[in-house]
Amino acid sequence: MSDPVAIADRLAAIRERVARAAVRVGRRPEDIAVVGVAKRVPAPRVVAAVRAGLCDVAESYAQEARDKLPQIRAMLEEVDCNPPRLHFIGQLQRNKARVVAKDFDVVHTVDRESLGAELDRRAGAAARRLEVLLQVDLSGEAGKGGADRARLRELLVASHAWSQLRVIGLMAIPAPRDDPEASRPAFAELRGLRDGLVGHAGAEHLIELSMGMSHDFEVAVEEGATIVRIGTAIFGAR
Repeated sequence: MSDPVAIADRLAAIRERVARAAVRVGRRPEDIAVVGVAKRVPAPRVVAAVRAGLCDVAESYAQEARDKLPQIRAMLEEVDCNPPRLHFIGQLQRNKARVVAKDFDVVHTVDRESLGAELDRRAGAAARRLEVLLQVDLSGEAGKGGADRARLRELLVASHAWSQLRVIGLMAIPAPRDDPEASRPAFAELRGLRDGLVGHAGAEHLIELSMGMSHDFEVAVEEGATIVRIGTAIFGAR
């Protein structure tokens, strides 16, 4: 359903569930960002969510974003609404780094030194600074991307050379589970990895944990998520 009222209601319900999960473990709800995942979501539905108060929007495909973002910006200008902060959460090849560096504010999927270096170069050429998260492979699933746990410190050290990028946290996509509770160990592991890196070179701003999606975000919040990535639970079926 694309009715703006329905989208606003779903967004409000997600925020309430995030707040309840945070309170259960003694956290502040305002410390958790809800990012609306808009891949394959038409521009009018994204605009409806932004007008309802969604401050962060994510895309997964660089080509789709390049085509859709100008529509979203134009529609928001018509109603005098501020644009959202833009997150890129899909696997990223170096040949798409220019598009992402130009259009996005936060990149969640930096998992190798060569990609970070290319994003840094492209951001510099566009006179922009980006926040990035290091994606960690917790599941071993082919096609999901992510750096090996053992390489995280090495990647952080390499990030010192990225003058246009600031590493702000870690991101992971656990293996899909029917039971949200089954993802809890992976979320706890990502938090432990982040905490274990604090104090090491490159970890000066390592605060964020991007984890949890529509089916398991409450468990992720309980385990320390600072960013949850919600798609269908906000926008409806794609």
